[in-house]
Amino acid sequence: MQYYKASWGGRSMEQNKSTLSETETRNLRSSKELRSHLTVLDSLTAPALGVLAVASGIYTYLGVSSLLEDNGAITFFAAIAYSIAVSVGIFVFWSYILRLLPAMRTAQGKLGLAVATGMGSLAIIAMSSWLNAAALAGSAAVEQHLEKTVQEYQLALRRAHDIAISGQSLGREVQRARENFDALAEQESDGNLSGTAGKGTVFRVLIQKKEELRALEEQISDYQEPIEEAYSDGNQLLGKMRALIVAPGAVEERSLIFSEESVRLAGIIAQLNQFSVAPLVARAAEDLSASIIMPELNGRNSVIREAQSATIQSVLDALERRSQTLLAAANEVLEMEPPNETAYNPITSADAVIVYAENFIPSWAGAIAIDLLPAILVLILSITHAAIRQNNDQLAVEDTMTLAELKASVNAMQNVGFAQNKN
Repeated sequence: MQYYKASWGGRSMEQNKSTLSETETRNLRSSKELRSHLTVLDSLTAPALGVLAVASGIYTYLGVSSLLEDNGAITFFAAIAYSIAVSVGIFVFWSYILRLLPAMRTAQGKLGLAVATGMGSLAIIAMSSWLNAAALAGSAAVEQHLEKTVQEYQLALRRAHDIAISGQSLGREVQRARENFDALAEQESDGNLSGTAGKGTVFRVLIQKKEELRALEEQISDYQEPIEEAYSDGNQLLGKMRALIVAPGAVEERSLIFSEESVRLAGIIAQLNQFSVAPLVARAAEDLSASIIMPELNGRNSVIREAQSATIQSVLDALERRSQTLLAAANEVLEMEPPNETAYNPITSADAVIVYAENFIPSWAGAIAIDLLPAILVLILSITHAAIRQNNDQLAVEDTMTLAELKASVNAMQNVGFAQNKN
């Protein structure tokens, strides 16, 4: 039985055993321990990977279902087929990476598989993770969209109301101008302007402008009640829209009602924009001094007529100054920034989780983690295999052989020796 003393690498078994250092013995034990752990864990890896793949497929199915409008059998089977394809793809992809990447020894091989892993992970995110996020946070994301839309409508309604109220404030300017001409008419009737008492030419000019301003003042006042009613109706619609955001039931049904209310609210905002009297006041101010119907001077003599003419010119100058004041006040209102044009745009749950991704980071993290968690297992296996190789590379082949491998080698040597003796 001399073949028991055959040598590996120029050393006999007895020589090999006697030359193992304490460090090499420790490394050998560590490698064997790690291998035994990997053997146990390998039996858990495939089932765990299957569970993750199936879970991702379920959430992918929910996400796909939210995108498909039709609820028929074809749509159902299409969503099922897609989710199954995702589950199989995730399972196969990570099975390949878990087996091949930790076993790579060269830097080129590791780099190539690492690039492949990155590309595969991006593909998984593109075909699965965003749909998982839609299933996890789709309804909440749509509600976030509704809330943002309500805020935009509220700002537009408030802005339109502020502009309309600012236009109403022009009524006080018109009232002061009207009262001014009314006072001048009274003075003229007493003869304190042109020097001739009565209701002659100057008086009629002043009364003419006073009545024009009174009519404008009444027009402005007529808008006050419609403005307040429109603003009140708009706030009531905003309340209904806010209630729809938090109401129970499917978000798709609530979104439909929300869309109908938003159309009504947009009409109210447009109506409020039309209720601004600033353009009306601006046109009236421009016409205030230009629309005088000059009556014939009715003085008894030239002195009185000259006094009337001078007084009328003073009245015209006063009209010009007052018209400039009214025009400046109206322009201030006209220069106010109008409300932003707001419209509700329906959005799907899958699109909503992308648009409002920053508000649903935990959901996105969970959706991505369920697909890319095996990458952590790949890293763990790579580190473990690297440690095993580092320990074994310092030892000869015969030092790392297990008892089963040694028995197999002895049996092989016996067979070889028996064959040689037979020959």
